[in-house]
Amino acid sequence: MSGYSAFARYYDELTANIDYKKRGEYFHEIIRRFKTTKENILLDLACGTGSISEVMAGLGYDVIGVDSSDEMLGMAIEKKFDSGLNIQYLCQDMRKLDMFGTIDVTICALDSINHLSSLDDVRKVFERTAFFSEIGGLFIFDVNTLYKHRRILADNTFTYETEHVYCVWENTLNPATDEIKMNLEFFELEENGLYSRSSDSFSEKAYSEADLEKLLAETGFELVAKYGDDTYESPAEDAQRIIYVARCKNNGQTQI
Repeated sequence: MSGYSAFARYYDELTANIDYKKRGEYFHEIIRRFKTTKENILLDLACGTGSISEVMAGLGYDVIGVDSSDEMLGMAIEKKFDSGLNIQYLCQDMRKLDMFGTIDVTICALDSINHLSSLDDVRKVFERTAFFSEIGGLFIFDVNTLYKHRRILADNTFTYETEHVYCVWENTLNPATDEIKMNLEFFELEENGLYSRSSDSFSEKAYSEADLEKLLAETGFELVAKYGDDTYESPAEDAQRIIYVARCKNNGQTQI
C-alpha cells in the first residue's frame, strides 16, 4: 500500500473522467435493494480524496471516510469545507480498522482492495469490516479482475495530459502472481513555463472470484449479489471490474 504522497496532488485532475455522482447513485441503488438495517451510517473505506464520500453524504448518509494517506485526506477535508457536508474523516490503515461503533453500510470503491498485497491482508480488512458491521449490514466493494490485469493493464504504458500536469504511467506485470507494479512520473507546469518532476509508485494485485468469495464466507459475510462493470448483470468473462455485495451474518462480537 502507498501513501500516495505525489499522486494525491494530481489525483482529482487525473481522474476527472470518473463520474463520481453516477457511481455514488449506483451504490445508492444497490443499498436501496439490499439494506435491512435501520440506521444510515456509511463507512467509505479507502475514501481517497473524498469524492464518493461527498456524493453519499449528499444522498443523506451519515458518512465516515477512512484512508491511510494524510495527503489524500487533506484533499478530502478541503472538499468538506467547501461543501459544508458533515463528513467525519479518519486516518487509518484499513487492515487495522477501528470504529467507535457499528456501521450499517461499508463501501470500498475504485479497486482499493487490489492495493492489498496478499490474501492475508484482504482477510484482515474483511475481518475488521465484519467486526464493525451491524448484523445484517452491507459490505459493497469493487475489484479489478484478473482479465483486466492480464489483458488491459499488463505491461502497458499510459499517458495522461491535463492543463497543468503530464503523467506517464508504466505498468510491470508479474504473471505468476497477477501483481502489477505501477510507476507514475508527473510533470507539472509551473508559472515560469518550466516543468517540475515528481514520482510515485505502488502495486495492485488481482484476486480470483473464488478466493474473494471464500474469504467473505470465512469472515462472517454472505454474498448476496455480484455484478460486472457497474451494471446489475452477472460479470462476463471479460469484465474489467466486479462489484461484490455482501451482508454481515456474524461480526464476531459476543451477542448479549
